[in-house]
Amino acid sequence: MSARRVAAVDCGTNSIRLLVADVDPTARTLVEVAREMQVVRLGEGVDRTGVLAEAALDRTFAACDGYAARIERLGAERVRFCATSASRDAANRDVFVAGVRARVGVEPEVLSGPAEAALSFTGATWDLGAEPAPYLVVDIGGGSTEVVLGSAAPEASVSVDVGCVRMTERHLPGDPPSAAEVAAARADVEAALDRVASHVPLHQARTVVGLAGSVTTLAAMHAGLPGYDASVTHGYRLPADGVRTLTDRLLAMTRAQRAAVPVMHPGRVDVIGAGALILRCLVERLGVPEVLVSEHDILDGMAWSLADGPPRRVGRPGGP
Repeated sequence: MSARRVAAVDCGTNSIRLLVADVDPTARTLVEVAREMQVVRLGEGVDRTGVLAEAALDRTFAACDGYAARIERLGAERVRFCATSASRDAANRDVFVAGVRARVGVEPEVLSGPAEAALSFTGATWDLGAEPAPYLVVDIGGGSTEVVLGSAAPEASVSVDVGCVRMTERHLPGDPPSAAEVAAARADVEAALDRVASHVPLHQARTVVGLAGSVTTLAAMHAGLPGYDASVTHGYRLPADGVRTLTDRLLAMTRAQRAAVPVMHPGRVDVIGAGALILRCLVERLGVPEVLVSEHDILDGMAWSLADGPPRRVGRPGGP
């Protein structure tokens, strides 16, 4: 089978992202043609109101218009649009679904937590090579965090409602947040990790893989990059002590100080502290020395699904 050009759109609580890629399952290759991200904050206020705000929908639909034009220009044969935590939670998600259908021309899939976790696992692990399995894939989103354990395929997974946007809105209004606010956020995250531990045998993991903007931003900060560079952050080994140090630093900063960090995306300025705290709590719970950072995630998993599935694994669980 020859390569097929596909397009995947992932609409989360904080951002909406596009991947156009040429995928060849026979050759086990995924060649990126375009990868874009816009922060639209679709889930703004959803945790409090239970509905998608009109302004948030307008921002998201404007991004959809641009992505639809890009997909058309690049000639993708198949398109998949998936939506995650914010649209799962919203009472008016039918408005979102209809708006996406009208603009992109496909029915958006409002993913369940397990479905989101499985796609994230596929996207994050297809190119891990000789990294020892089982893998624990941790995807810290805006509204939820997915945790998936597996080797060749997901074996256990759970989605919990702690994400960088949700935790910021619930607990971290201060600039910078107070010690009491941070303690409340930590307690919420720790309670969620108790639920994670009851569903996923965390102790079996041999490689912990961290996904999404909170994790990749921490990697870029730890690397001391003058500007964000995905070629550096992909595959970066972020040490546990670095996670702790950066979390403390970010939670002590004002918004203006975070905005001045060279690698900080403007749409992540107000939520990065919460994202870092989620990762820190998980790293401390696991007792691992490092997190392997991946720029490949649910988008890549969606792209493989459009080209008749992911590639065969090259190595064997536990070694090359």
